[in-house]
Amino acid sequence: MQYTNKNLYINGLEIKPGNSAQVSLNWYQLPTKTIIEIPVSIFRSVNPGPVVLLQAGMHGDETNGIEVVRRLITRPEVSNPLCGTVIAIPVINTFAFLYGTRDLPDGKDLNRCFPGNKNGSLGSRIAYDLTHEIIPQIDLGIDFHTGGKQINNYPQLRCVFEDAVSIELAKKFSAPYIINSPFRDHSFRKEAAKYNKPVLVFEGGESSRFHYQYINEGVNGCLRLMNHLGMIDVEVRETPAVLIHKTSWLRARASGMFHCSKTNGVSVIKGEVIGEITDPFGEHKEKIVAPSNGFIVAINTHPVINQGDALMHFGMEG
Repeated sequence: MQYTNKNLYINGLEIKPGNSAQVSLNWYQLPTKTIIEIPVSIFRSVNPGPVVLLQAGMHGDETNGIEVVRRLITRPEVSNPLCGTVIAIPVINTFAFLYGTRDLPDGKDLNRCFPGNKNGSLGSRIAYDLTHEIIPQIDLGIDFHTGGKQINNYPQLRCVFEDAVSIELAKKFSAPYIINSPFRDHSFRKEAAKYNKPVLVFEGGESSRFHYQYINEGVNGCLRLMNHLGMIDVEVRETPAVLIHKTSWLRARASGMFHCSKTNGVSVIKGEVIGEITDPFGEHKEKIVAPSNGFIVAINTHPVINQGDALMHFGMEG
């Protein structure tokens, strides 16, 4: 692919090749007249190359992804790329980050607000700014997330397997699991796809908890991908990636205390005992068996569960 070294413009500020800058995506006012901004860091080489977006904190409690981006932009090879441009947004949802919550103050999920509206709600205005200020200027992006409340996602990269460009980029990133994941309506990834900009979603860990092994997986994956793109000269050991074509959740058949006997990320065999549900009074115990051959790609970490709750996320190769 041929890349041009065009000037970038974010919130009216021009960033020329060879320059670095930190700008605000926009400013947003709270009821107290307090101004909240979303910082965007830009690192540009004088040499033409891809414009890569590294973003995290779409949900305010996704601390693992925020730490991945922070570690990346503090590396001199990333902040001084050999070619191309790095656009980094460590914390998109600054409001939720301040409160330590997943969603915006009005309860909306920012990742369901795209393409947004410049005169809409807070989430809709942030989504509008990302759609018009960031997406048109990038060539590809990595969007870092973690599991929701009490869900621990094993390091995994999500993309649409039918998109040849996305799956090739995902293989170069080489997370432990690469999962075929359809677009979700009104998400950042789906909106970027409308502009033919591939965005890979990295999931690792659970909300409001640091998982340093998973953080390292995210950092190393980005370094592998950027090395492949010629943006940096850093060799990172390649790790085998398993392609997951289909996933399903194993749900609790009874309420009680959930005991998982398997480690996150391992392979299992259909019919294998992988845990049990007990009641607090010693009257009931139910074995949990693997519904199919596959891999555990996420586990519910909460010990108290209700019937129907998601317990484990299974990934299957075929």
